[in-house]
Amino acid sequence: MISISVTALVFGVVFLAELPDKTALAGLVLGTRYRASYVFAGVAAAFLLHVVLAVAAGSVLTLLPQQLVAAVTGVLFLGGAAVLLFKKGDDEEEVRKPKDQSFWRVSGAGFMLILIAEFGDLTQIMTANLAARYDDPFSVGLGAVLALWAVAGLGIVGGKALMKRVPLKLITQIAAVLMLALGAWSLWEAVAG
Repeated sequence: MISISVTALVFGVVFLAELPDKTALAGLVLGTRYRASYVFAGVAAAFLLHVVLAVAAGSVLTLLPQQLVAAVTGVLFLGGAAVLLFKKGDDEEEVRKPKDQSFWRVSGAGFMLILIAEFGDLTQIMTANLAARYDDPFSVGLGAVLALWAVAGLGIVGGKALMKRVPLKLITQIAAVLMLALGAWSLWEAVAG
């Protein structure tokens, strides 16, 4: 029922394609500010939905209006950068353990960020193409979702480990600059594409 070779192939391709993508950055930023398990729950659910959509749609996803997706992603990243840059400075202990961040609020934020930012992304289109090519939706879906969860987990855990060695203010400033660059790049793709 499950093809180990197809699952392994898809895992490798999707993992390598997603590793340098904005997902690791988003996981890192969220992982430094909120409880990692809450962040991962939301991000994992969003990726599962993306993979289900990609596998179900097959190669049809390649027809999505990429300019619209790039524009929305760009605006979201610019908004996220603005929030990071202009947020009033709390002391680091308060930021590490927000008082009013319930499971549903934090996981919901992670879910929405990934749901919107990753819609029509290269790995989603790649997953759709792999599903159409191998005609093995379960194996392709399993490989893709495990790869995306692995990248998200690395970003979240990496964010927690980084926070122990580098001041949170510096991490936030670097993340904001990276988000500004990603936002500008996405908007450029929307206009140029």
